[in-house]
Amino acid sequence: MGVLDGKVVLVTGGGNGIGRECALAAAREGAAVLVNDLGGSVAGGDAGSDGPAATVAAEIRAAGGTAIANSDSVTDLEAVRAMVEQARAELGGLHAVVNPAGILRDGMFHKMSEADWDAVIDVHLKGAFNVTRAAVEHFRTQSEGSFVLFTSTSGLIGNIGQSNYAAAKMGVVGLSRILAMEGAPRGVRSNVIAPFAWTRMIATIPVTDEAQAARVERIRTRMRADQVAPLAVALCSPAARDTSGQVFAMRGNEVFVFSQPRPVRGLARLEGWDAASLIEHALPALSGSYTDLGATGSVFPWDPV
Repeated sequence: MGVLDGKVVLVTGGGNGIGRECALAAAREGAAVLVNDLGGSVAGGDAGSDGPAATVAAEIRAAGGTAIANSDSVTDLEAVRAMVEQARAELGGLHAVVNPAGILRDGMFHKMSEADWDAVIDVHLKGAFNVTRAAVEHFRTQSEGSFVLFTSTSGLIGNIGQSNYAAAKMGVVGLSRILAMEGAPRGVRSNVIAPFAWTRMIATIPVTDEAQAARVERIRTRMRADQVAPLAVALCSPAARDTSGQVFAMRGNEVFVFSQPRPVRGLARLEGWDAASLIEHALPALSGSYTDLGATGSVFPWDPV
C-alpha cells in the first residue's frame, strides 16, 4: 500500500533533478504519473526534446508502475490544459500537480536584460499560474486536489545575482497562499517547497570565492534531490488533507516550515506621522526588528544533517 494508491499525479520538469525524483517517488507510492518535461537546457529558450520525460516514464513502467510522457512547455496555458486532459483521458483522472519545472538566467540586477527577466518570470511564475489554472476547476468539481509548487530561499531569504528568480519564486508563494484560501471549502490544497538540493540548476551557480565553493560542495554532497521528493509526495496525499497554505523547506534530512510575513512591531502617533518624525522616531524604534541582508548561509549556518 502506498500513500498515493489510486491517484494520478502530474509532475512538471519531471525529466531531471527534483522533478524526476518526484515522479519516481509518486509512482513508488502507487500513483499513475504524467511525466512532463520540455527537455530543454537550464537557461531555456531552446527547442527541447521529448527524451527526458519519455526516459523517466519508461523507468517507472519498467519498475511495474504506470506512467506516460509529455514534452510541452509549462509556459503555454493551452498546452498545460492539454496535459490535464491527457492525464484524465489516459490515466483516468488527476488528483495532484507537482510543479518544479524551472530555468535560471542569473545576473546582477544592474546588468540584467529584459529578456532574461521575462524568461524566468514566464517559466516560474506564469508557469505556476498555468498549471494551477488548468487543473483548479477539475479539482474543485471533484472536491479533491493538491498543488505542490516550488519556491526558493533565493526569494524567501535572498541570493545576490538572482533578482528575476527571487521575484518569480516569491510570486509563487503568494499564488499558493490564495489557492489554499480559496480552495479550502472545496477540498483543494496548495503548499510550497523551498528545496535544498544538487541539480543541474544549482550546478550553474558561479563560484567566486572559497565560501561560495564550500556552499556549493555542501549542496552537492549532502543535499540530494531524492531527499526532497518524499515531502512533495506526502503533500499530494489525501492523508495530508489538513496541511495547506504552508511554506516548507527540505534540506538533506531536515524539514522546516517557514514563517509567513506578519507584523513584528508597530508604533502609533496620535498626531500622525510626517517624514521628519518617521526618520527621527519611528525608523530608529523599529530598526531593532529589521531583517538583515544576510543570504541563506546566515540563516542556515550549520551543516545539513
